[in-house]
Amino acid sequence: MLTRDAVPDMSLAAETRRAVNRHPFLRTALRAGVVNYTAAARYLDVDGETDAIATALRRYAEELPAYETESRDARVRMESGIGALEGGGDERGSSTDGNDALVTVGGTAFGPSGGDRTAIVATGDVDTAALAAVLARLSLEDISPTAAAVADGTLVVVVARLEGANALRAVEAALDRVDVRIE
Repeated sequence: MLTRDAVPDMSLAAETRRAVNRHPFLRTALRAGVVNYTAAARYLDVDGETDAIATALRRYAEELPAYETESRDARVRMESGIGALEGGGDERGSSTDGNDALVTVGGTAFGPSGGDRTAIVATGDVDTAALAAVLARLSLEDISPTAAAVADGTLVVVVARLEGANALRAVEAALDRVDVRIE
């Protein structure tokens, strides 16, 4: 538990903000205006009266920019028969056996190989915020990607073959509502 005694100059408001910032979902909910402040105050591990913490949460929420999303202009397609490529990947995105990798993560390259995976590939206006939205949406759908990455206007997510169609719909839905990042 974070206590003001441990940091003498920390106010209840500052302690509450730090606690909220350790829980990104709560900060997003505050921005969206969908928080039960009393319940959130009880949830946070802050030393103080629940009503005082709830008041600090209300004030913090008023200072945050409103939650906004934007639709991304991207073409989404599905490619089946994806698997780990022989020989891993090199810095050019090719495996040592000549196959072109769709994504290489940690030395493992995934690409067309007749494998048991499906790649969802989005090209266009995609970036790390879009990848975060995609991964969050896939998690809600109980789809666990084998690999995921984004670079140079291309986003790739590798999933089990049977999850391909659901993953495609999830990626499209996620790209329709990407969180507008705040600085």
